[in-house]
Amino acid sequence: MNPYRGLNYQSCMKKFELYKNIRKRAVIFGLPISLFALMMASIIISLLVVIFSFSFGMIVGVFLFNALLYIALIRITNDRQLFQMAKTFPEIISNKRNSGLDYEKD
Repeated sequence: MNPYRGLNYQSCMKKFELYKNIRKRAVIFGLPISLFALMMASIIISLLVVIFSFSFGMIVGVFLFNALLYIALIRITNDRQLFQMAKTFPEIISNKRNSGLDYEKD
């Protein structure tokens, strides 16, 4: 006699999903690890500021600063070409060895 006769067979089997985003970078709250660490450092510093200053204006200012920093970091993450200074590709692609000597006529 089958002991699983009354149970739903699909609920007994474990389901596995394929992980297709293997080449994507690790992200926490939409930020790469380095920017997330910057955000956490900002939050820790702002907590210290709030603890040692007891004004309502300071609390609101620190909250606004952290919110604006998070929005700015998200925009920097989504727009990768924002801070790209160097060219992506070289001007000349060649397999020739460069000897360092210039053979052009003056």
